[in-house]
Amino acid sequence: MEAIQRAIEEAELMANCKITDVYTGIAGSHIKSINSHGMVKIKDAEVSQLDVDKVIETACAITLPNDQQVLHILTQEYVIDGQEDVRQPLGMSGMKLEVKVHIVTGAIAAAQNIVKCIKRCGLEVSELVLQPLASSMAVLTDDEKELGVCLVDIGGGTTDIAVLRHGSIRHTAVIPIAGDQINNDIAVAFRTPLPSAEEIKIKHGYAARSLASASEQIEIPVVDGKESKTISTLSLAEVIEARLVELYELVAHELKRSGMEDMIASGIVITGGSSLMKGMVNLGESVFRMPVRIGTPRNVGGLSEVVDNPRYSTGIGLLLMGKGQLEKEMMNQIDGNSINQIFMKMKNWFQGNF
Repeated sequence: MEAIQRAIEEAELMANCKITDVYTGIAGSHIKSINSHGMVKIKDAEVSQLDVDKVIETACAITLPNDQQVLHILTQEYVIDGQEDVRQPLGMSGMKLEVKVHIVTGAIAAAQNIVKCIKRCGLEVSELVLQPLASSMAVLTDDEKELGVCLVDIGGGTTDIAVLRHGSIRHTAVIPIAGDQINNDIAVAFRTPLPSAEEIKIKHGYAARSLASASEQIEIPVVDGKESKTISTLSLAEVIEARLVELYELVAHELKRSGMEDMIASGIVITGGSSLMKGMVNLGESVFRMPVRIGTPRNVGGLSEVVDNPRYSTGIGLLLMGKGQLEKEMMNQIDGNSINQIFMKMKNWFQGNF
């Protein structure tokens, strides 16, 4: 909670404004998702907002476990009298309206704990946002979203997957392997403290052993704190690669299981802090057998040189979501220059804190 308060205070100082509400990311193994379908008769042979609301309500008429709540209802496409891939149905003529949606749910307790923590800092939560959804806004291109792409967001405790096609999310999933597990493997293999393991991974880690060398030696601390020892970057890479291959294979299995394997013509985009390791693309392409790239935040104006780093993907995505909502709500009150000024001040805040 102290970290939240400190971040808010510094952001308010740099942006010269009072922050009252926030967009907050949510992720974890408790996240579940399902694709659903709804259908209604069009009341007056022309689709109205009431028809759209009713068909979405019909699609969302599903039974949830008692410990889960809906986080997102993401529209994939509408169908009017068999005409598929309709994105804006209002005003179109027809007799039958259908909708396909992707419903994301999360544990009620997890959501409540996040909201409580934010409220104790004197803030309101505008929206709890699935982290890979936020990241997708920051790192994916419109062409990738249209042709089909799989975003792999490697966090600390979990790796989040989001498949997008025709501009909409088609599938989401959570893999219980991520950066923390790699850190733990390094700590156990070389008897080094966990905080040191993460630093070693960031500074000296290779995702693919083919890029490392037995002759390149690094000195690392050991758990007793009395001495250090020397290891090769090759031995370090062997530990890292083993865990990453497991992770990539689980992602590939999930894509195959969900039927999404042949829907991602643009390939795989990897983001998150652990994607910074050298060789992530090489290893990814050897496992997935398709194009792989590292996703960094895009289209962030004056912030670009500060946050050109995959570790900021979710944070920038949340900012972009908030910016979009702010522009809608304040279109008649402030001009674009004012919003750009806010982003320039946020740039200075990032520079001062990271």
